[in-house]
Amino acid sequence: MVDFRKYTDENTFAKIVDYKSVGEMWKNSVASYPDDVAIVDGEALTYKQLDEQVCKMRAALQEKGIVAGDNVGILMPNSTAFAKAFLAITTLGAVAVLLPAHLDAMTVFGCSMKFGLKALIYAPALQEKTAFAAEKNPRLILLDETISSDKPSEIADVDGSAPCCVLFTGGTTGRSKGVLLSHSATMRGVKNGCYGYQHVFGQRYFLVLPLTHVFGLVRNLLTNFYTGSAIYICRNTKDMFKEIAVFKPTIMVLVPALAEMALNLSKQFGRNMLGADLKTIICGAAAVAPYLVREYDKFGVALLPGYGLTESANLVSGNPEALRKADSVGYIYEGMEYKIVDGELWLKGVNMMDGYVGEPEENAIAYEDGWFKTGDLVRMDEEGFLYITGRKKEIIVLSNGENVSPAELETKFGMIDTVQDCLVYETDGVLAVEILPRMAVVKALAIEDVEGHFKAKVNEINETLPAFMRVNKVIIRTTDFVRSPSMKIVRNQNANDKK
Repeated sequence: MVDFRKYTDENTFAKIVDYKSVGEMWKNSVASYPDDVAIVDGEALTYKQLDEQVCKMRAALQEKGIVAGDNVGILMPNSTAFAKAFLAITTLGAVAVLLPAHLDAMTVFGCSMKFGLKALIYAPALQEKTAFAAEKNPRLILLDETISSDKPSEIADVDGSAPCCVLFTGGTTGRSKGVLLSHSATMRGVKNGCYGYQHVFGQRYFLVLPLTHVFGLVRNLLTNFYTGSAIYICRNTKDMFKEIAVFKPTIMVLVPALAEMALNLSKQFGRNMLGADLKTIICGAAAVAPYLVREYDKFGVALLPGYGLTESANLVSGNPEALRKADSVGYIYEGMEYKIVDGELWLKGVNMMDGYVGEPEENAIAYEDGWFKTGDLVRMDEEGFLYITGRKKEIIVLSNGENVSPAELETKFGMIDTVQDCLVYETDGVLAVEILPRMAVVKALAIEDVEGHFKAKVNEINETLPAFMRVNKVIIRTTDFVRSPSMKIVRNQNANDKK
């Protein structure tokens, strides 16, 4: 394991410590940074002010009969209310079940039953989605996000092994599942988010990723609170760049599609589109093009790729040397046990999930001898840098029996500066690549024959590949791919309809 100490100063590194629970972390942050701004969502709240509101919500939950171990759903868009609800539930010792705001009424009801929700805290704008659940599940306690009480309520002393939250897997290639994370797993994921860069504590974060996604919750919101930083909640991505210019974040957590958008606007309208003080972008949840690393460096911004899973409380590895190893997801974090079995990454560690909720068959498939089988195909170089080469479930078996990893090919084509994103799949017995051009670069290079350009680039890469891996069909997209709420390409909804 690499020593991440060398990527920051000793004083900062010494402050990156273990907390057994969200409550222990939150108590420390409130005591250490009481008058510092914690969150901005129209109104700015200090750590002390936010804690006072969390305490009132926690007390109100107790008055409604919520006790440690109860499952409490959160159905809200990104907001201060969401943060308050998560902190109130978890510091009570109850379990926060995070329901994406886009779920329909039937699915909300289904989740209330599957996850045994005792209560559901919801945003008023989503009340209609809760009505069906309330009708069909009369034992479910529905609570408005403004629930509050003036009675005193202390943070519970919760053991690290206690359940903390349930998040959904991405579901980009299959059915989404509920992942149960313990307090210690969640906090280890948060701690990992502090490694590999210089400016860690007292930062200004900007939140645009959904808090129901592990990247938004663990690496954005909770790492913000852990480090005594201030987080600005962007409610509408259409206003994202106006708000960035005003708030001037020092660090952002983005998926590649958003990083691409921000880069294009910055090239068109100037550095201030990123905010004058931005130093670091943590980028993940999908493959990060080396082009993004190089181009952000020209603006004085370090874009650092990483790798993680919902099942691992987000963070497994991070790349503190992205300029040197731009196609790698970095070093595996300390405390993470791993082995590579037939090319697949297997993991153990305190940050790993307790299992899929209500999915005994899926759990049996996911584990072997206590090791979690990620389904990700990887390689590691002689320096310990990790590279993702594909997904085991996505392997294409050709008619001649050869196996092809579409992600491995997508990584190769993604190295082309004019390729913004791409998707490889089999159609009519041959391999095809569908390319979303990086049009700003295409125009800057004055490329007139766009289709010819990409066919030539693909052929150049084909020449380096075994015959069975070569792509025979190149399709140029004029619109974006279908994406999940976390901006990943939804492979099944893009590739299958082309067959």
